[in-house]
Amino acid sequence: MLLALAIVIAAANGSPLAQTPATGGRPDRAVPFRIGETLTYDVSWSTFLVAGTVVTTVKEKKQSADSTAYYLVAEARPTPLLSSLYPLYYKLDTLLDASTLLPHRGSLYTEEGKRHSVKTTTFDRKARRAFFEHQSTTTAKADFPIEPSTQDALSVVYVLRTIPLNTGSHLTMPVTDDGAKYTMTIDVAGQERVKTPLGETAGWKAVLALTDERGDAVGRNMAVWISNDARRYPLKMQAELPLGTFVLLLRDAR
Repeated sequence: MLLALAIVIAAANGSPLAQTPATGGRPDRAVPFRIGETLTYDVSWSTFLVAGTVVTTVKEKKQSADSTAYYLVAEARPTPLLSSLYPLYYKLDTLLDASTLLPHRGSLYTEEGKRHSVKTTTFDRKARRAFFEHQSTTTAKADFPIEPSTQDALSVVYVLRTIPLNTGSHLTMPVTDDGAKYTMTIDVAGQERVKTPLGETAGWKAVLALTDERGDAVGRNMAVWISNDARRYPLKMQAELPLGTFVLLLRDAR
């Protein structure tokens, strides 16, 4: 879960979309991202100033189930130097319902050296269940009950951008990833000036905490800074993980 969040930050700019009817008569939610926009992040890891790059894109809005959904994609690659030592590639995607802002399906494709795998989670909102499948050298499946508002590792970042933030705000989100369930708490500490390769911008600092089903903490020193403007960029994200400390900084926005 945290590795996925550390290697992917999702965002896009533009004015909020006008509400338009979705399939089944449900209106689309107004959101601060738009189709086709792409953000690029530099990823630092432990002693590596730039260890890799994350590119996120709002690919399209398309029919999904009885509604429409945004197809969101995040791809992460190491620098050529690290890749020559150990090839890595991650592609995280999700279909985010344009009306409810809940994911229909999410997947993570990974290449780690010679090992390839695909992990897919499909949500049945009516039955309040999630169906998880892991395809590698073998295939494993599981299904389990979920709370109605459960997000996945990519959708949670987009959804956080749509929520009004104020100093002292406290939010809780159920999240599922890798066939497991977590609870994420978000506490807004206030506004700070954030320096990125694009310049210095005011952003809300949201302190994140993640616990598993047993109530044990996962990861440390997690935070995301979201720009205090209509674009609602995640400007920076940090997480201290067993593999080291990851920091993502916004480098380019298109």
